[in-house]
Amino acid sequence: MKYSRLTKEQFEELHQEFINFLATQSITADEWANLKENKPELAETELDVFSDLIWEGVLNKAEYLEHFSAQHMYLFKLSEEKMHAIVVNVKNDEVDITTSEGYNWLRENLMDEHVEFLQADKDYSEDKNLDKFTMIEQGASITKGDLYRYFDKLIN
Repeated sequence: MKYSRLTKEQFEELHQEFINFLATQSITADEWANLKENKPELAETELDVFSDLIWEGVLNKAEYLEHFSAQHMYLFKLSEEKMHAIVVNVKNDEVDITTSEGYNWLRENLMDEHVEFLQADKDYSEDKNLDKFTMIEQGASITKGDLYRYFDKLIN
């Protein structure tokens, strides 16, 4: 398995897609029930393969990632060749931008001397989607890129 298995809730959301996936492998509902009962390791493999297929599709479509910590906002644009990062550093230990109060402070004090903007490009490794997945595992979220575009206009 390349990524991680989908959660029970995710499998429930993707119920029809999973049925279609099994159908492409000529596995009927009865055969699936039999697999789960009599060959659970094979059923587990099917769940893993399906999970990886779903992750591949999601990661291929992802264009932006965001990751927040108390004093840092990491905004990534995922281009074909590399990632471009915009980092917002809050150099004030009394401000936690993961809270609504801290985020509001940042919005009202973008040009404060305690706010620093950095930019960098990062090349992907051999496996671009695994790079994206690793960032998600570390707490990043896939977004539509509104914050990235806002800060890109602000600082460029």
